[in-house]
Amino acid sequence: MKLTLGFRIYVNWIHCDEQLDLQSSMLVLLSPSKTLSFQDAPAAEFSEVPVFIEASDKLMDKLKRLNAKKIEGLMSVNAGIAAQTAEWARNWNIPFSTTNARPAAHCFKGAVYTGLRARKWSEADRAFAQQHLRILSGLYGILKPLDLIQPYRLEMGLKWDISAKIGNLYSFWGDRIRNQVESESDGLIINLASKEYSKSAISKDYEGRVITPAFKDLVGTEYKSKMAYAKEARGTMARFIVQNQLTHPNDFKQFNGMGYSYNSALSTTDNWVFTRDVSTTK
Repeated sequence: MKLTLGFRIYVNWIHCDEQLDLQSSMLVLLSPSKTLSFQDAPAAEFSEVPVFIEASDKLMDKLKRLNAKKIEGLMSVNAGIAAQTAEWARNWNIPFSTTNARPAAHCFKGAVYTGLRARKWSEADRAFAQQHLRILSGLYGILKPLDLIQPYRLEMGLKWDISAKIGNLYSFWGDRIRNQVESESDGLIINLASKEYSKSAISKDYEGRVITPAFKDLVGTEYKSKMAYAKEARGTMARFIVQNQLTHPNDFKQFNGMGYSYNSALSTTDNWVFTRDVSTTK
């Protein structure tokens, strides 16, 4: 099923001339990347502002009080990354606009986003993704792919004494991300995020269905997960869902990107394994 959409475009509002006609609603979750390509990231025809931008501003206000040396120790990064992170914090400026911010999915780099190829999406792809794809973030909490962001580095698993009672980002975000996911997912989540990020978004008490795909390569006589390949496969599966506008779980099993295919023998009801018979020592 393909969507036929007409858009009137604003920076933080999207008006659809036609209603989305979907069999069901669901969310696909992805992790962000540590690396960004901000300067060459193209603008989008339509964008929105992150739903938790005020909370993000509070975090960035705390971060910009730290110099590069303190950031180096806090994040266990090298001096160059610490200096870049400090500079990004100093340059943080709201309100966001298309001149000082770029769409999230256009900015993230790394294997997941190599697979996602968001810059090559069609208008219909972007419309579907904006409704069904979410990127989890230590700074922004949760992002639609075309939400505007400014560059940052802040991993969800970071131990950081944000206040006397808040010692990490999981505590800072509390139930906000989970509640947002539950309100938008309509009972179905496709979890393509890492454990570091998905634990901030999926409650143990979630009453809907959570499908978690895994991607494994044949190594010798066993199928094993190779992280570099698995990350790209997550992004590739997300792109497969977006470009085919899939909302029914059974359709996801048709994924064959990067040579992977659904392996029923290794899969369980909601933990799906996709394998490929390519032996590698990488």
